[in-house]
Amino acid sequence: MPQKQPPRRQSFSVGRGARRRDEDSGTDVGEGADEWAQSKATVRPPDQLELTDAELKEEFTRILTANNPHAPQNIVRYSFKEGTYKLIGVVNQLAVHFSQVGNLVPKDSDEGRRQHYRDELAAGSQESTKVVISETEIFEEEEEPKEAEAETEAGSQTDMPVAEAAAKVTEEELMTHKQPKERKLTNQFNFSERASQTLNNPLRDRECQMEPPPRTNFSATANQWEIYDAYIEELEKQEKTKEKEKAKTPVAKKMGKMTMRKMTSMESQSDDITKVTQAAKIVERMVNQNTYDDVAQDFKYYEDAADEYRDQEGTLLPLWKFQNDKAKRLAVTALCWNPKYNDLFAVGHGSYDFMKQSRGMLLLYSMKNPSFPEYIFSSESGIMCLDMHVDHPYLVVVGYYDGNVAIYNLKKPHSQPSFCSSAKSGKHTDPVWQVRWQKDDMDNNLNFFSVSSDGRIVSWTLLKSELVHTDVIKLKVEGNTTDGLDGLQLHTVGCGTAFDFHKEIDYMFLVGTEEGKIYKCSKSYSSKFLDTYDAHNMAVDAVSWNPYHTKVFMSCSSDWTVKIWDHTIKTPMFIYDLNSAVGDVAWAPYSSTVFAAVTTNGKTHVFDLSINKYEAICSQPVVAKKKNKITHVQFNPIHPIIIVGDDRGHVVCLKLSPNLRKMPKEKKGQEVQKGPAVEIAKLDKLLNLVREVKTKT
Repeated sequence: MPQKQPPRRQSFSVGRGARRRDEDSGTDVGEGADEWAQSKATVRPPDQLELTDAELKEEFTRILTANNPHAPQNIVRYSFKEGTYKLIGVVNQLAVHFSQVGNLVPKDSDEGRRQHYRDELAAGSQESTKVVISETEIFEEEEEPKEAEAETEAGSQTDMPVAEAAAKVTEEELMTHKQPKERKLTNQFNFSERASQTLNNPLRDRECQMEPPPRTNFSATANQWEIYDAYIEELEKQEKTKEKEKAKTPVAKKMGKMTMRKMTSMESQSDDITKVTQAAKIVERMVNQNTYDDVAQDFKYYEDAADEYRDQEGTLLPLWKFQNDKAKRLAVTALCWNPKYNDLFAVGHGSYDFMKQSRGMLLLYSMKNPSFPEYIFSSESGIMCLDMHVDHPYLVVVGYYDGNVAIYNLKKPHSQPSFCSSAKSGKHTDPVWQVRWQKDDMDNNLNFFSVSSDGRIVSWTLLKSELVHTDVIKLKVEGNTTDGLDGLQLHTVGCGTAFDFHKEIDYMFLVGTEEGKIYKCSKSYSSKFLDTYDAHNMAVDAVSWNPYHTKVFMSCSSDWTVKIWDHTIKTPMFIYDLNSAVGDVAWAPYSSTVFAAVTTNGKTHVFDLSINKYEAICSQPVVAKKKNKITHVQFNPIHPIIIVGDDRGHVVCLKLSPNLRKMPKEKKGQEVQKGPAVEIAKLDKLLNLVREVKTKT
């Protein structure tokens, strides 16, 4: 038999005309081969550019950005603040090409495991039912020949228990649930880096539509006659205003100019300045404390060491001087410390020269800022007295020279008072010389009392938005009656100048008059006096109860004297002649025997009855010029200082030296007793000595 030759080996290369010859025969593969195996020539489109190698090698970089080229760049919105349409700078660049709400659940989550477990149970139950059906069919086909051969073949009976066992196995598999296969743990060290581009959250725009403001179109034509008439009307208005200004008094002109200046100054101030008022106030106080640092150090720490070598005499150390240009030519007519803030005090400005009455001012100064007042209020009439409420320290009641009373609220620092009396509401007909807050009435309404030269002592009650007056008593000079027409007796009216209410007995108060008498009155009796004291030969300038002893009060007058009284005795217990008209007196809050008095010759006198019963332990000039008259004095309720006001609008703060505020000395083996009982006993001891002398004489 002929031997088979080995098959011929051929190789093909698909490409651009590449041919490979057979190793044995050397014939071309391209001959007689398929078309797909033949070489293909590149076809150049007719419009293709012919580029050189340098142009082909040139690189063109293209930067891909996230900006949407189709996003509009000319969206405008109307700005109600500026009243124009403004171009929106930020445009949403996000372009959504396809979006679909998916419901995929991660496999590792609890829900994914539950679904996987249900799918496996369903698949296992289907497979078990298929197995049971196939086995039952086979069993029925084999059952017929087995029944025929049952007689011949006895050994076939052994196959029945096997089928029953298989059926039981399938039933058990159906009854029991298949547990899910355990997942293979992933290799924690097989790390593959993945990256994804996150979408930028779209900006949230919140818009609201508002009704545009109403607008009306106005158009008119103006000719020469209309323009001429308009000019004529303007000239007539100017002539009328000039006539009104001529009719005004010089005082009214000044007030009008001042109000115009205030209005222009208020308008010139912008809102930006008001925002920094609190910070500016703090900075101003810091600058003032640096400027007056030596004065602040003296106020806090300085004690006059020379008092140890003086024989029971003391001195007054000048500290701050308070003054304002607006109140330069106005006298200090009232002083009062704030009951809550110990560094704050009120000053009333007016005039005691009754031929030169003009305006008035209410200023509140703080020792933290001596260069400028904390509050400034101006009034058309001069302020003659004031008082600050104990429970409501922001309420200041003032009495005017024209007979009106008013209440200023410091929480509302505008120029006008919150409440003011009028001719209809029962104002005084003469200057109001003193006002004093009292306890609230039965309906918890605020009330205060006032005394005037018209002889009326009036109780004012604050009801909602008005002041209601009640005449408590009308002063009459006893014994001075004149017969009028038809035999009518006319009583001479007593002119009240000062009053003070008892510290414990609410209904009792004292009234000083221009005739020099002091009346002890009661709020319950409007026709009679409880007692009358022939106190002074001239007008009583001040009356004051002792803060500790309930029986003792003090009075001063223009007759140069200061007198201390026991209200149960009609004669004075102590009389001091100060060689000049006494403007004011004040008890010290720390001692029952210390008081201060100021005179018109510019001196301040401090007395301590427990040290010297006959003369002052300090008499010191406290004003720069002798022409300046001191008008009022007040003790600070906490600090050892006094404030003194003069008739040039200046207020001087003075510190008491240690000798002027001596406390009881400690005895060996005994504690120093302090308190009101000690002060009362100290003054009682002095009064008993005076009573013994009087009884002997």
